[in-house]
Amino acid sequence: MDFSSSLSWLVAGLIAARGGAQWILARLNRREILAHSDRAPEAFRDLMTPEAHRQSVEYSLAKGRLHQFEIVYDGVILLLVLASGLLPAALAQWQSAFGASPPATAGFLFAMGTALTLPGLPLDWFAQFRLEERFGFNTTTARLWWLDRLKGLGLALGLGVPLLTLVAWLFERAGNGWWLWTWACLVSFQGVMLVLTPVLILPLFNKFTPLPEGRLKDRLLELARQTRFPLHSIQVMDGSRRSRHSNAFFTGIGRLRKIVLFDTLIAQLDEAELAAVLAHEIGHYKRGHVLKFMAFYAGSLLAGLWVLSWLARQEGFYRAFGFEPGSPPAALLLFGLLSGLATFWTTPVINAWSRRFEYEADAFAAGAVGSVKPLIGALRKLNRDNLSNLTPHPLYSWFHYSHPTLLERERALTAGPPQLKAEAG
Repeated sequence: MDFSSSLSWLVAGLIAARGGAQWILARLNRREILAHSDRAPEAFRDLMTPEAHRQSVEYSLAKGRLHQFEIVYDGVILLLVLASGLLPAALAQWQSAFGASPPATAGFLFAMGTALTLPGLPLDWFAQFRLEERFGFNTTTARLWWLDRLKGLGLALGLGVPLLTLVAWLFERAGNGWWLWTWACLVSFQGVMLVLTPVLILPLFNKFTPLPEGRLKDRLLELARQTRFPLHSIQVMDGSRRSRHSNAFFTGIGRLRKIVLFDTLIAQLDEAELAAVLAHEIGHYKRGHVLKFMAFYAGSLLAGLWVLSWLARQEGFYRAFGFEPGSPPAALLLFGLLSGLATFWTTPVINAWSRRFEYEADAFAAGAVGSVKPLIGALRKLNRDNLSNLTPHPLYSWFHYSHPTLLERERALTAGPPQLKAEAG
């Protein structure tokens, strides 16, 4: 069996293995939810009424059913795209019409990327306007939903196509070291996006307003001062325009750094709890989590591009999927489609790292506000109001959850320093 045949079977096996693992984990999680469906865990009996717990169970089961369908659907679509000969036929037609220059390559990759998102649109629509609507979370309109996607397409066209043109040019002209130059360009682009996103990108989708003057703002600014966090802005985002789910996040660098609170979050939590949430976000910054993730991204990208540079020199890599060897658009497209089959298996490692960061940020927040109670109160309300699954299967949460479960976070907080344990007791 030659390299191209072996690679074809390997890819088919990886698609099946990924789908099988996802399916098993989803079934385990469903079984765990049903096993606790009669009542909430003992630790949270005072958190949820029986009716709220029933809603949480039904919401988790509904999302699980959709996820199981998506597993099969996405796997079948990927197999059909790779095995049908559609991709090499589309490339031949494109190059016949537009040539094989770097701008033409970028246009092809953009067109194929856009086309390959189309099968997922019905599922996205169903999730927003059926599932989320059923449980009272959806607040967006069809017009806004489509407008968001058109804006995303416009950004991909305006930012992605020039970047892809540069990558295609480097692939053709920079020799065997093209992947190092590409890595440097992509990392630089990521740095530029850190500056541009809070200023130009996010305001295209949401309205951001300064937190109004008053006790809450004074309290949050004082917390930033006490923790020596160089906070330049606290913004309120109109998250309620699209969903009743709530969140907070940290974005930007330097003088563009800001904390963003969803308006839904402000409506859910009291001042002490909001201060604890802000302290948690500050904790991510103070513990260097953002820089660590950026370094991890840069290292992963470097490794991925090295793999691509090796594959791009193998004739069998192209022939396994019907392409002519040495084609830059074929190499870049195939790598984009196939890389997820490998990175999927690193998900537990990345999520374990992310959960550790969440524990560290929680501990920082508890120390910053002098008590674990506000943060625990905030976490409980958020889990209750978002109908979070309080009883995920341990293997499912280990593989998929980037944040610890509510029970795990409470246990970690109450097992902290003696003075904080006393506060929790």
